[in-house]
Amino acid sequence: MVLPLCELSYRKLMASKPKTKPAKKRIGRSRYSRDQLVEIFSRFKQQRKEPKGELDHVNAYTLLVAVVLSAQATDVGVNKATKALFAIVDTPEKMVTLGEEELIQHIRTIGLFRNKAKNVILLSKKLISEFDSQVPQNRDTLVTLPGVGRKTANVVVSMAFGQPTIAVDTHIFRLGNRVGLAPGKTTDDVEAILERVIPEEFLYHAHHWLILHGRYICKARKPDCEACIIADLCKSKEKTCDVPAPVIERGAG
Repeated sequence: MVLPLCELSYRKLMASKPKTKPAKKRIGRSRYSRDQLVEIFSRFKQQRKEPKGELDHVNAYTLLVAVVLSAQATDVGVNKATKALFAIVDTPEKMVTLGEEELIQHIRTIGLFRNKAKNVILLSKKLISEFDSQVPQNRDTLVTLPGVGRKTANVVVSMAFGQPTIAVDTHIFRLGNRVGLAPGKTTDDVEAILERVIPEEFLYHAHHWLILHGRYICKARKPDCEACIIADLCKSKEKTCDVPAPVIERGAG
């Protein structure tokens, strides 16, 4: 079949057009300058030089389990449930031997306990069969485990293996958007902005500093601006005080 000249010309034109690459996703920007960020995190460091996570654990495996259990639950509630559990279970093998039904009895005070128990048993079996019972030190590998998302993986590689990552939970997501530190529509957006703008010398502990600030000072319902050590730098429209609280050295938590 002979194509009309106009159609041949159209096809040649379309074939010669360069294929457009998909546009890169634009990530928001922090509202703070580098000097302001250095001052903010310098104060956090002065207040808590070596901040620690509040989930109790005895090794990398029990940390992984605790973080999986902490989804939509408080650290205090998880610690109460795991106190007796971790006294008898500290390896994947012991967890599998314990079994799903017995695990449920230990964690039934935690929200979504049935689904979490199922995932803990499944991830324990996978650790045994594919990773020689060792918790992977790589974030991309960790997220292949049942019940392990990006936030959980970030917490584990940071706390267990000393890698500087930002695990964006509800506190950090709220804080990043409320004060303009990392305005983003998703937790991945907030994570990307924070990892890009936080000065390298503060990045390792930044996750815990931000969580503690969001949990105890910049609270969801009503920020305690009078107790805020960065009130003078804060750019939130909600803030009620411009005078920073004195920086008093505290313990790890």
